[in-house]
Amino acid sequence: MNPTRLAFIRSTLCRHFRRDPLSARPFEGLRFIDVGCGGGILSEPLARMGAIVTGVDAVEKNIKIARLHADLDPVTLKIEYQCTTAEKLVEEQKSFDAVFALEVIEHVENPADFCKSLSALTVPSGATVISTINRSMRAYATAIIAAEYLLHWLPKGTHQWSTFLTPEELILILERASISVQEMAGFAYNPLTGRWSISDDVSVNFIAYGTKTKAGNLEI
Repeated sequence: MNPTRLAFIRSTLCRHFRRDPLSARPFEGLRFIDVGCGGGILSEPLARMGAIVTGVDAVEKNIKIARLHADLDPVTLKIEYQCTTAEKLVEEQKSFDAVFALEVIEHVENPADFCKSLSALTVPSGATVISTINRSMRAYATAIIAAEYLLHWLPKGTHQWSTFLTPEELILILERASISVQEMAGFAYNPLTGRWSISDDVSVNFIAYGTKTKAGNLEI
């Protein structure tokens, strides 16, 4: 799914920052943060596209893996990985041109507070990108039953259906955090080709791009 997510990110953020989408390094000089970066599968391509990337994860093992892999490439070697949380970075008054949280919000205890932290990390008029799974019966069948129990793409128990957000709920939470959703898309999987593609169908996996609407300090 990662190349498909990156295609959405390149398209929306190049428009947002008025950059050339055909450039090899369209995000040159922009400061990005990947919240819940895991092993760095998003952080690394963003760095290759020219961004100054910070990757953070609350799990120390993930950060160690990300650093080991990043060290293999002189470009990704520059990524700043930290074992920390978005909330702690807000306390440190960090800010970024774009904030990413892919497949993270369904795992946090309080999505509303989490989105407020993401907003606080985003500069005025900056961009925020979130991807997650819809709380639909189709998502239960595919993202949990199929992915975890039949295909074994993920360990059993990775997701809890009750923690998923609908697109409408995510939009409302982001609006309350001063982030206005500008574009949303779904992802479709073709079992015959084994490939993902961008889709209008947001009933299972979906991604949202928004802009920070004001510079006011949010209460975290």
